[in-house]
Amino acid sequence: MKYRSYNLVNTFWLLTIQFLLLLLLYALLRIGFYVYNSSLFPNVATDDFLLMLWGGIKFDVVALLYLNILYILMQAIPFAFKYARPYQRIAHWIFIVTNSFGVALNVIDYAYYPFTLKRTTGTVFRQFANEENLSKLAFDFVWGYWWLVLFFIVLVFVVRAIARIVIMYRPQKLSFPFYTAHTALFLLVAFLFIGGVRGGWAHSTRPITLSNAGDYVHNPEEMNIVLNTPFSILKTLKAVQFKEVHFYTEEELQKVYPVIHQPNDTADFKKMNVVVLILESFAKEHIGALNKDIQGGSYKGYTPFLDSLIGESYTFSRSFANGRKSIDALPSVVTGIPSIGEPFVLSIYSGNKTTSMAKLLGNEGYETAFFHGAPNGSMGFSAYMQLAGIQHYFGKNEYNNDKDFDGIWGIWDEPFMQFMAKELNNLQQPFFAGFFSLSSHHPFKVPVQYEGKFPKGPLPVQEPVGYTDYALRQFFKTASKMAWFNNTLFVICADHATVSHLPEYKTSANSVAIPIIFYQPSDDNLQGVSDKLVQQIDIMPTVMNYLGYNKPYFSFGFDAFSSDRNNFLVNNISGTYCFFQDDYFMTHDGEQPLSLFNLREDRLEQHDLLSKKPEVADSLERSLKAFIQQYNNRMIHNDLIAP
Repeated sequence: MKYRSYNLVNTFWLLTIQFLLLLLLYALLRIGFYVYNSSLFPNVATDDFLLMLWGGIKFDVVALLYLNILYILMQAIPFAFKYARPYQRIAHWIFIVTNSFGVALNVIDYAYYPFTLKRTTGTVFRQFANEENLSKLAFDFVWGYWWLVLFFIVLVFVVRAIARIVIMYRPQKLSFPFYTAHTALFLLVAFLFIGGVRGGWAHSTRPITLSNAGDYVHNPEEMNIVLNTPFSILKTLKAVQFKEVHFYTEEELQKVYPVIHQPNDTADFKKMNVVVLILESFAKEHIGALNKDIQGGSYKGYTPFLDSLIGESYTFSRSFANGRKSIDALPSVVTGIPSIGEPFVLSIYSGNKTTSMAKLLGNEGYETAFFHGAPNGSMGFSAYMQLAGIQHYFGKNEYNNDKDFDGIWGIWDEPFMQFMAKELNNLQQPFFAGFFSLSSHHPFKVPVQYEGKFPKGPLPVQEPVGYTDYALRQFFKTASKMAWFNNTLFVICADHATVSHLPEYKTSANSVAIPIIFYQPSDDNLQGVSDKLVQQIDIMPTVMNYLGYNKPYFSFGFDAFSSDRNNFLVNNISGTYCFFQDDYFMTHDGEQPLSLFNLREDRLEQHDLLSKKPEVADSLERSLKAFIQQYNNRMIHNDLIAP
């Protein structure tokens, strides 16, 4: 069989060369975007910009793979008919059209960015869905930015030139080796495609998203240099977009729910070290000391060390997570921002300017660090912590010893926490440090030498919870011998809850119940158990106020140590608000209440009071509306820092 055809040796070489040239084109587009808007990025040094160019390759790869998915498939399929001239002509024009579209999106953002201060996202389609004068808007753009139109036309010719990289080639013999080789290459292309669009092949790697650009910048607005517009649109096509609401006047809103925390003028700022320990899947259900009323007081739990530490700490009988995923926890704990509708770091608002404990304390001379034993880049933690003001990130790369690798997620908790203790000893005081454990995670294994040491329990997670509790004991044993220990405030909490076994935790409210513990070795007054409602986003204002921080700052949370009881808790699970205030728990769809329970009298949520206590539901709804107004409007207007 013979085909009258043209091809660069074979279609796989063609794909390789064309893809590399497209990457070069996107790098030039990124340079153009920066030059065109350079006045909006005044703090970008040459070294910073080179790092952004390097980081941008990862995002360009994803965008180009998605844009060219049909073209790649057409050129990679292991069939000989792809060498036919008509087939290649079709592929040729598909390449030109799709890549010209990608170039156009990037060029449009040269002009559009100064108005929005962010790359165009998938919400643009909803934004202009009801416009009746789109043709006039398009004409006005072409007329007002004619030089960009000319620039785009030039770039289309560049794309066409890349598409025309061909030489005449005629396969003479389509034999078994031909099909075998092309099938193997097809599978290789599929493998590379999957890794490319995910941002890597590691088990712990989440698909790359907007917030990953934080790995390469110092300020959130600089993420827009690293990103490209097709990537931003493709990754946000299904993004949650908030609507601006005005349930209260601004004056009323500040009385009901202020989010700018004012300093206590009489307090002295104590430059005490702060260490925040976030424990994977440590649901409140697993903690014996927090469940003394379960099973007639006989319930032991799976955390003997944490139980003993709680006896010397200040904790809460009603404490909850603001989300159900690990990715929700960091913004909640470190930045005081909960996830609503979707994880904050995956949302179209992830590039908003934010503050954090690390930034605020870093500005006061603190050295800041974060520890997570997974490969650097896993879960997007390193990117987010860079934006949160972390100066030193310690991951599996820095640990640099694979003999302690668990084979899936990262370094086992015990050796990594010992590594953390030693690295903390090298930091200059005062310091802020965060830690995120990983061993109490699916597939719920423990190191071989500890098999059989910890109770298994009815849930698979409970054996590794026991192991991480042991790792925590060893960490405190090591840390207690160090000079910085007594001058440190430790905060211990879980990232989220897990699947439950106990009936008391198989409810909507308690499905997010976690421990939140404050421990300061030299403060005997910081001990006891409070029944105040506390959530992850309360950690930041509680820490800052405990230290006597003396400047205004932003947080959606409340001070857990304050005597003020007018606080509330909120999370959003699959679009439904779960709202706690006083003794009551309400679910709400954003338009109206769905259910109402008195948790103090009805822990198992068996008696819906919505029809019986409408006045309570109205009171809770007023508070929820205050939260929604603050959250939505501030997200939309990028207003997440104190004036």
